[in-house]
Amino acid sequence: MEQDIDFDEILTQYRSDPFSYVDMHTIHTGRIRFKVRNGDVVEGISGEWSHVPGTLLYVLERERNPKMVHCLTNGVISSVRDDLEGHFVEAGEKIMVIKHPLKKREIIDSILRKVLFQFRAPERAKYFFSLDLQARIEKYGQRGVSIKNGDEILTMSLMKRDIPVYYTGEPGIIHSVYFKPGVTAELDEPLIGICAKEKLSYIQKIITRVKAEWE
Repeated sequence: MEQDIDFDEILTQYRSDPFSYVDMHTIHTGRIRFKVRNGDVVEGISGEWSHVPGTLLYVLERERNPKMVHCLTNGVISSVRDDLEGHFVEAGEKIMVIKHPLKKREIIDSILRKVLFQFRAPERAKYFFSLDLQARIEKYGQRGVSIKNGDEILTMSLMKRDIPVYYTGEPGIIHSVYFKPGVTAELDEPLIGICAKEKLSYIQKIITRVKAEWE
């Protein structure tokens, strides 16, 4: 792995551009009215109970029913489709980009996603760990559990049916979990990140170095 990935180059890239760029798409059809402009600072959900909505980004009106859409992350508006102002737009239209400053934890997570084997969602569905795997995680801890090809690792809840999901990929331990049980994951979305046991020390070097070098 150390020969495959130039960690110095990756870290240099994050230093020169420590941001993620979040594409915003319309949630449904309607006539759009923007509430932010290019360069505006925006905030995500806040409050002790996450009860304060983020910055109002735009309003979609359909059949005289306005739908207000708020920001979910902090950052700066880096582009807005001003040409669409007041026009009818289709669902899924890209309308703006938010430039989000990455925190240390987000940088570590982003790097890990590059170096871990990603097991992805085979369907758009809700997922749960299989009963056997959940019991092993509770007994040994997430990173004390190894999996290999053919192991039943998840239950996929789809169309009111529970379907077993079997692991395909390189053997290793469950290093990272990206899904939330019972929350819908999109097709091909990463569910878990797997690390071969012999690569654990290298992964730890990555985490330690970012924590030490990143302000």
